Amino acid sequence: MSRLADLEVRRRVLLARCAMQRVDLARRGSRLHAGVGGAAFATAPGADGRAARHPLAWIAALAGLAVLGRTRDVLTVLAWVRTALSVASRAAQLLGLIGAVRARRSARARSRARA
Repeated sequence: MSRLADLEVRRRVLLARCAMQRVDLARRGSRLHAGVGGAAFATAPGADGRAARHPLAWIAALAGLAVLGRTRDVLTVLAWVRTALSVASRAAQLLGLIGAVRARRSARARSRARA
């Protein structure tokens, strides 16, 4: 065969391989799209999504992202999550303190009203 014929055969083989990969990616994408919302973490067909809230599932997902070469992104997200949890924790403490002060004031007001 001539060089041009060899290149044509190789081109057809590569185009066929690309088409197969496109179909495979479309199948994977549809499966991923169907799994959004925690169903991707569900292990049984009748699972109610409790596995999505399990800390080990999140750790495994973060480790998977880190392995895929997005270490900087994973660390950035972890820093944001840590900051958000810290702010939420302090806000909960502050709201608890405010609630305790309000309860004391209302208790004092009730005791004054009775006297």
